[in-house]
Amino acid sequence: MSNSRSVYSTDAGRLCPDCNKAVAACICQQQKKLLIKGDGIVRISRETKGRGGKGVSLISGLSLDDDAIKQLSGKLKKLCGTGGTVKDGVIEIQGDQRDKLLIYLSEQGYKAKLAGG
Repeated sequence: MSNSRSVYSTDAGRLCPDCNKAVAACICQQQKKLLIKGDGIVRISRETKGRGGKGVSLISGLSLDDDAIKQLSGKLKKLCGTGGTVKDGVIEIQGDQRDKLLIYLSEQGYKAKLAGG
């Protein structure tokens, strides 16, 4: 039994270790992006740690790609009339906006709930 496999091809260049296709034609990365993150429940929490006592509302558990999360973030910031950002797939909205966010996300068809204290 041989444990060897191709890592480079003169025709295609570097090969993906998972599917053995050329890195440019690899579908593994696209499939990983489509996997659902978490349990499908969108959690809305409030956090003040490391922000000088100012609170932010955090929205996590969204099973969307980066572009869709940025678009949703823009809609939520306009809804609340505040600023915010996206960090590591978590949307941060300035201020305690949990109630507005919960209503909006529920209306949009997300299974959302309040988390934390």
